[in-house]
Amino acid sequence: MRASEVSLPLPEPGPLGPDPLIEALFPNVERKVEWGLGRMEAALEALDNPHRAYRCLHVGGTNGKGSVASTWSSVLQRSGARVGLYTSPHLCSFRERVVVQGRPVAGDLLLDIAARLRPLVGELGLSFFEAATLLAFETFRVEEVEIAAIEVGLGGRLDATNVIQPLVTAITNVAMDHQDFLGDTLAEIAFEKAGIIKEGVPVATAERRPGLLAIFKAQADSVGAPLTVVDPWEDISDLRWGPQSTRFTLTTERWGALDIETPLLGAHQASNAALAIRALELGLPHLNAFDVTDGVRDVDWPGRVQIRRQGDTLYVFDVAHNTAGARALATVLRDLAPPRPMVLLAGILGDKDWARMLPPLTDAVDLAVFTTPVSAPAGRAWDPQAVAAAVRDGTPIHVTPDFRTALEQVQSEGRGGTVLVTGSCYTVGDALHLLGMTPYGDD
Repeated sequence: MRASEVSLPLPEPGPLGPDPLIEALFPNVERKVEWGLGRMEAALEALDNPHRAYRCLHVGGTNGKGSVASTWSSVLQRSGARVGLYTSPHLCSFRERVVVQGRPVAGDLLLDIAARLRPLVGELGLSFFEAATLLAFETFRVEEVEIAAIEVGLGGRLDATNVIQPLVTAITNVAMDHQDFLGDTLAEIAFEKAGIIKEGVPVATAERRPGLLAIFKAQADSVGAPLTVVDPWEDISDLRWGPQSTRFTLTTERWGALDIETPLLGAHQASNAALAIRALELGLPHLNAFDVTDGVRDVDWPGRVQIRRQGDTLYVFDVAHNTAGARALATVLRDLAPPRPMVLLAGILGDKDWARMLPPLTDAVDLAVFTTPVSAPAGRAWDPQAVAAAVRDGTPIHVTPDFRTALEQVQSEGRGGTVLVTGSCYTVGDALHLLGMTPYGDD
């Protein structure tokens, strides 16, 4: 029976900053990285393994894994299934992480379920992400989902989500990110990503570099998992995109040539969509081509080259938070050629490689404003003044630490042109909040 009545009050929405629901769900649980699967396995066993009440699909990789997971969710809903979607982090509200049938689960239901889980979370010493993952798995059981698309949180091998037995696994790509946890080389990072490959479970990847593929193949061979490589240069043809969508033709084994349209923009999103489709072909071959094409067309994944217009100004929101993401965003902007002037609002976490992230972005704009998002963890904030002093590429740079003031500044400077908001989920989320463009509206 789905939960229809809950008893705990939802906290009142707070001012711009961290979502108050986070603290209300699991008070005093540390937001730290805890490696190992033992705690999650013990917690799930104590709950009679809610993650086994439905089928799962699992996606990891450095960039694009949320796009793949949300595409899976949309296609599976189109096929008639009741679908759960678990992703992280969120933009504006924790509720965005736990979605059923394309809508965030109600905050009061999450609070009710979290209240039941808190004693277990405390007893086992779960981290916040472990607790959130446990909450998602139990919520999907309560909500009677039939299948869930699960995005890896960090790495893969020791990630809290790596307790599921999926129908299919996907790994988008490997790029430099989270080196403090995953290793200082692409090979080390690829090894961690490959850890989600499981015995006998088909795996698809869009990573094509031979050295990294060899790592995936070695892991796949060791557990008898058939490996499929999705190569956009071979599998995709007639690729084109504009302000509304990306279109291409994808060659598949089961469904033949599919004419694909996704609202997610850019060549990198064509690769993500192709990977999502080929993975579905491996894990759920009974799907029909119409459900696939219609589901991809209907996907909604905010903050990924998301274009909105307010008055006479175009806004582009993208959560690019590493060098590969920044370069992909810059490529899309070059091809879309949005109206000038183009003004950048950038807020990047201090532990990111901003020195490599910024040049492709500042090169693309007429003015850059560096700021600090209010919702970013205090211990990870960058020093925008020091960064501005270190960046010398000819583009005018202003430093406005107060986020609200910085947003007003780019609105004024970009009026009639384009405002680009990027650098982290926190930056995009805070801007969407202030502009009244939050994902899912008031839902």
